[in-house]
Amino acid sequence: MTKLKIHNGVDSESQCKSRLNSIADALYAIGGKWKLRIIVGLLHGTKRFNELQRLIDGISAKVLSSELKELEMNGFVKRNVIMGTPVIVEYELTKYADTLDGVLDKLSEWGAMHRENVKKSMKKPLEAAP
Repeated sequence: MTKLKIHNGVDSESQCKSRLNSIADALYAIGGKWKLRIIVGLLHGTKRFNELQRLIDGISAKVLSSELKELEMNGFVKRNVIMGTPVIVEYELTKYADTLDGVLDKLSEWGAMHRENVKKSMKKPLEAAP
């Protein structure tokens, strides 16, 4: 088994706890099944609630509403209300959401690699069968 590289070449308990806390904070803000999908769904511009719901397969209106509120609370999403008849509500990413660019790139890259790895491991048992 390969050991993960030690952060900054140092492996002290306090640095480990600090790293764990930072990762916990990140997962609190963007973790879960839907938050990053919503953010990616908004990368190409503003969307109305129903547009987002249609774009993200499997998300219910109740969950989308809750996740959007949390993303807004954490500064990633801005809710725009356009007064008129009917009232239009649109969602867009904030400048703060741009700080996730590197995270999204790495996560996408890792996800593609992992998918290929799983596909390869699924083929091996089939190839070994008589």
